[in-house]
Amino acid sequence: MTYDDVEQVRRKCVFTTHTPVAAGHDEFPVDLVMRVLGRLEIYHMKDVFCCGDNLNLTYLALNLTHYVNGVAKRHGEISQQMFAGYSIDAITNGVHAATWTAKPFQELYDRYIPGWRQDNFSLRYALSIPGKEVWEAHIEAKRRLFQHVGERGPGMDVNVLTLGFARRAAPYKRGDLLFADLERLKSIGSKVGELQIIYAGKAHPRDLEGKEVIKRIFHAKEFLKGSIKVAYLENYDMELGRMMTSGVDVWLNTPQPPLEASGTSGMKAALNGVPSLSVMDGWWIEGCIEGTTGWCVGENIRLTRGSGDPSKDASSLYEKLEDAVIPMFYSDRTRFIDVMLHSIAINGSFFNTQRMVLQYVLKAYFI
Repeated sequence: MTYDDVEQVRRKCVFTTHTPVAAGHDEFPVDLVMRVLGRLEIYHMKDVFCCGDNLNLTYLALNLTHYVNGVAKRHGEISQQMFAGYSIDAITNGVHAATWTAKPFQELYDRYIPGWRQDNFSLRYALSIPGKEVWEAHIEAKRRLFQHVGERGPGMDVNVLTLGFARRAAPYKRGDLLFADLERLKSIGSKVGELQIIYAGKAHPRDLEGKEVIKRIFHAKEFLKGSIKVAYLENYDMELGRMMTSGVDVWLNTPQPPLEASGTSGMKAALNGVPSLSVMDGWWIEGCIEGTTGWCVGENIRLTRGSGDPSKDASSLYEKLEDAVIPMFYSDRTRFIDVMLHSIAINGSFFNTQRMVLQYVLKAYFI
């Protein structure tokens, strides 16, 4: 292999980096790579293949591609700081609308926005759908989820505000942040408005810290018994993910900034009119219009490798529940439905694969 070969490869390839987390950037000792591959180029062209004495697959990709992007604007900024010698753009992730929209909402869109499957951008017309019908579709999706929950855990009340959290149980995703102050959460549930919480998600078999997060959630579940119902659903898979992102009332996301490269579960929820209550990281920096598409948790930390303060984030989360989310759900249902409609019209119409692939075509594939 020669440097001319490298240039030909570079002209044909693009690279999407997917996470700031160190575990997502594999590297291997050069001696090991030589024993496995037996390629002398690794020694002779270290400026292309290596970083120090390791074969670093991220630097390999950076060196062999002509276009590099992160998976959200925020992630693009973080990646640019991580790899300062390279030009890194951003194309925000999206989800496949027809796959992640629950049947009640598919039928609703078919009536009011025909052709939405072929033209996801037309979901912006969701603002014209009568709120009563949106709520009826939501309750139907909620009942479907609760039937599933009832088969595996506590029976839940369709009239009670239900938070949902479902994703890989990795420590940086902080699935247990909601339970940082159990007495305060218990007080919110009894004095401000009733709450129910549904969890799902698996830890990697070797991720001991992720397993500890799940244990802490189960501890909180026992502590809150009799005051706040908490369900942790087993065997998390795509079908359960579809039920949860369409069947809860508010989608919860509490990652440790700036480690959430993008996140997509909240995009799936938005397609079903479920607003997010989320830390300002990943895609939510772009999708959050406070009180219109959902609510933010904590500070908007931008252009920094720093991290959010867990105690402050937890306090902010409780404040948003007390002052905004719960009062609106129980006392101003019309306003809550308006937030649901804007979640669909603004976020559902944009954070989808149709827009994402179009941007890849325009920015990465044909330049």
